[in-house]
Amino acid sequence: MNDLVREHTALDHSDLEWLHLLVSEWQLLSDLSFADLVLWVPTRDGTRYVSVAQMRPNTGPTSYQDDMVGHLVPRGRRPLLDAALDEGRIVREGDPEWREEVPVRVESIPVRREGRVLGVIARNTNLLTVRTPSRLELTYLQSASDLAQMIAAGSFPFPAEQIDMDASPRAGDGLIRLDADGIVQYASPNALSAYHRLGLAADLVGHHLGKTTAELAPERGPVDEALVKLASGWAPREFEVEGGDGVIQLRAIPLKPKGERTGSLVLLRDVTELRRRERELITKDATIREIHHRVKNNLQTVAALLRLQARRMDSTSAREALEEAVRRVGSIAIVHETLSQTLDESVEFDEIADRVLAMVAEISPGRVTARRSGRFGVLTAEVATPLSMVLTELLQNALEHGFGQDESGSVEVGVVRGRQQITVTVQDDGRGLPEGFDAQQAGNLGLQIVRTLVVGELGGTFDMLPAPGRGTSVVLELPV
Repeated sequence: MNDLVREHTALDHSDLEWLHLLVSEWQLLSDLSFADLVLWVPTRDGTRYVSVAQMRPNTGPTSYQDDMVGHLVPRGRRPLLDAALDEGRIVREGDPEWREEVPVRVESIPVRREGRVLGVIARNTNLLTVRTPSRLELTYLQSASDLAQMIAAGSFPFPAEQIDMDASPRAGDGLIRLDADGIVQYASPNALSAYHRLGLAADLVGHHLGKTTAELAPERGPVDEALVKLASGWAPREFEVEGGDGVIQLRAIPLKPKGERTGSLVLLRDVTELRRRERELITKDATIREIHHRVKNNLQTVAALLRLQARRMDSTSAREALEEAVRRVGSIAIVHETLSQTLDESVEFDEIADRVLAMVAEISPGRVTARRSGRFGVLTAEVATPLSMVLTELLQNALEHGFGQDESGSVEVGVVRGRQQITVTVQDDGRGLPEGFDAQQAGNLGLQIVRTLVVGELGGTFDMLPAPGRGTSVVLELPV
């Protein structure tokens, strides 16, 4: 619609926003009218109309088998469009049109904003299945007529009302028609069933909807007065009511076809099962976060026990081995701590990588600096946990074997993330690899852990090469 309006018409941005607001709401008008809607806007030179949007009803057969959006029609070919645009009124004159052996009644509704007519809605009703209307259908048609008059007057849609139309109730979910005093004139079967689930034992017709709704809700006190007003349809609002064994979502639409409020339309939907599932998901998420929190606490306890044991070791090699184990356990704990703070099983890995860098850098404080360039981004827990261990082993290996006791230097973790893989480079400017070193055959525990995790668990590749100039470069390629 944006492209068509900007290419063919003289409407400005605020006019276009009004049309968007209208189109977001007009599924309701289409369903209540049992009719197709096509929005026609006059072109910049005024000689033609361009169709910028179309809607088919969920409540009846369509009048258009083809998509009408983008069609251009010369002025004069459709007199009802001309009359509605020039006179600013709803035009219903004329005999039914025949389209592919189907009789279609055509009406034109001017779209007004701030006193100006921006375009015309052509309402096309398929008459092939016309029969004696039921009470529900008569209520639908009367409500559609009121909404059409409000569109023509520029009082619908409501610009201040922000509604999520994907989640908002529709006419078929449940409909209640109120008079100006908030008394129920008609309630559809679905609407009545929803109120029965709230605990209503009687019929709704003839009762004040606001007071009835407030009585069914468990809250008492100041909330009642607000709920009475909301459910009486005094203002365009969407809200939920919970009572008995049910939850219903309501949307109130004041009807002002001639400027004065004559009643209201209340759309409602039974969302009991939807809210129950949402509560279950919230409980499940909270449980998962608590599990990650407890795993993190347990890992930190294990690390503390290993650290205590290391302090009591007389053997230097045994103490160093336990300290390596502390760092390995700590890298896993960092992932679980991050997962305990999120709502899903994904983490922002850059924060984890920086914490691993800081933790491993404690091996040689002040002598070797460690930094990161590039971004890992968001990774799933299945990737984050083994990758944190791999990063810990590579950094630990670089700091321990790349530099002597009195040597200084730097280690950099470089990250390049593409659409299908992450390339991680851990490069130091230390003493480099020994003569004849083969990374795929090297037998120390750290490199064995890296190979197992990178190749076996992450499905990637791993290689160690002499860095350009001086030092060692480790390159990982991991699918994401």
